[in-house]
Order: sequence, then structure tokens, then C-alpha cells
Amino acid sequence: MIKPLDRYVLGGFLRIFGVTALGFPLLVIIIDLTDSLDTYIAREIPVREVALSYLYYVPESLFMILPASVLFATVFTIGSLTRHSEVTAAKASGISFYRIIAPIGFGALLATMIGLVVGELVPLANARRNEILGEKEARGTDQRYNFAHIAEDGRVYTVGRLDAKLGRMTQLEIQRRGTGPDYPTVITVANEAEWRRGWQLREGVIHVLPNDTTVVSVGFVAMVDRRMTEQPVDLLRNPKAPDEMPRAQLGRYIRGMERSGVDVNALRVDRMLRIAIPATCLIIFLFGAPLATSNQSGGAAFGIGIALATTVLFLMLVQLTKAIGGKGILTPEVAAWIPSVVFAIAGVVLLARVRT
Repeated sequence: MIKPLDRYVLGGFLRIFGVTALGFPLLVIIIDLTDSLDTYIAREIPVREVALSYLYYVPESLFMILPASVLFATVFTIGSLTRHSEVTAAKASGISFYRIIAPIGFGALLATMIGLVVGELVPLANARRNEILGEKEARGTDQRYNFAHIAEDGRVYTVGRLDAKLGRMTQLEIQRRGTGPDYPTVITVANEAEWRRGWQLREGVIHVLPNDTTVVSVGFVAMVDRRMTEQPVDLLRNPKAPDEMPRAQLGRYIRGMERSGVDVNALRVDRMLRIAIPATCLIIFLFGAPLATSNQSGGAAFGIGIALATTVLFLMLVQLTKAIGGKGILTPEVAAWIPSVVFAIAGVVLLARVRT
């Protein structure tokens, strides 16, 4: 059963969290619109489509700002309780500080769950936004000429001509980069390919390159490439960028590129941040709760100063994380948790000093 005190504290937290979670993305959108307005005018993009593109921009901006929203809500909620002596009254009634902030912890956990869901929506929204703004070439035809396509497993298809309606390709080359004799580079060349619930390649050669000086070639009249699962309509579209891939798909893409010898450290950091950033919502609550009681007379200005300074520090740590993990200084998955670890340590230290 939810007690009146829990409803009161959680209600105050959710109100402030809702305002900041919606207000921050709006501010980011206004800043981005100001910077990009000349580009939209040059491309002659209708106002309606620009507005729609920013609707799809909301998930990405919300995802990054969720920890800051939790921090603002935590600092202002507890700061208000402290200034009005409600924390003191609760302690006098035998309620510890930890019990007082428990509803806020529940709210932070809810924000974490929201972040995980929004994180999966961001790639889909990014893809749609890029399409609206003309970042990707729109195709209104069933044919495509002289293009390359990167598959999820890291293989690269080079195609002379594709007819998606007929399900046929000509001048096809499939390259899978290797790392050595145990995982050699394989290049498959075919004059044509036809879709029959799978791609059937005809009149081609398979070249196996275990090293830079050795080539083993095998010709074929026809063969089925079962790893080439893309349907004709999939090849007609422009390939997805990594930031347009859901986490599971990005993982498959990373594994494929990694097997091909490509440096994927930056992509590994970005993938892990999709979990680490939402988790920071819960961790930053532990940091903000005791910090909000450190100055009872500072008022709103003090709370805003704490929240803004911490938000800037968090965003700086995220960028540092990407640099450290991307350069391989630390394991990318470990580097992605640096902001969370920093705030977790600071939060535990501050909580230990709070009078309960």
C-alpha cells in the first residue's frame, strides 16, 4: 500500500521530471533549428516536413537528457522538502532520510525503464528523420545502378545493376574481408544473380585469399548464397547507418565488421551507451539526493546551479567515454560505464555523510 508521504514525494518528483524531460528536448530542438535553418531553406524542404522531422528528433534528444531530468527532479524535490523543514519533521517522526527518498528512487527506476525503451526507438526515428530531410536519397524506381551495400555480417556487395521488380542483378561482387589464413578474405564474382527465395548466383568465380600473395580460385556455373538474405527490395533501399540500427541489429553488424578486420571500437561504445545512459538515471539519483540537502538556504538558484553543473559534467564524461573507448585505451564496453561509475562513487560517498 502506498503511503501518503510516498504519494506526496513521488508526485512532486514526477511533476518536475515531466516538465524537464519535455522542456530540455524542446530547447535542443530550438537550438538545432536555428543552426540548420539555412540548410532547410536551401533544400526547399516544406515547413510541415521540417516540423515532422523534429518530431522524430524528440526520442534522441530525450534519451540523452533523461539523466539530467532525473537530477533536476531529485534536486528540486528534496531541496523543497529541506527548505520547508519537511525532512526535519519526517526525521523527528522516526522516518529516516533513506525512507524519505525511496519514492524518488522508484521514479528514477521508472526513468531508467523509459530510457531503455526510448533507446530502441531512437534508431527508427533517426532513419525516418534522415529520409524526411533528404539526408538519404529517395528512390521511386525499381532499378538501381552501380552501388555498394554493406550487409549486417560485414560483407560488401558491389552491384552493376539491380532490377528489384524482376529480382535480378548483374555484375555482382561479394567481398568478405579476412584476417589471415584461419579467416581468409573471400571474393565472389558472378555475372548475374536471381532471387528465388534466396539468391542464386550464375557464371562466377570464388577467390580465396589466405594472405597477400596467395589466391585460390574456383569457378562455378550456379550456386546459392544462403548468407545473402537481403531481398531485392532491401537492396533497393539505401543501407542503414549504425545510428539507425536497433541494438540487436547493431550487434550483428559489429560482429560482421569485426570479423572483417574493421575497427569497431566506436560502435561498441555507442552500443553499450544505449544501456549505460538509462542506467545512469538510477545512479545519478543517488548522487543528487544527498547533494540537494547540502544547502538549505540556497533556494532555486542553488538547485539550478547544481543540476546544470552536473549535467555539463555528465555530457563531458560521455564524450570522454567515446574518445577513450573509440581509441581502444580501455575496452569499449568498460569505457561506456565511466560516467555511471563516477557518479555512483560520488553518490555512495555523499549518502554515507547524510544524517539519517
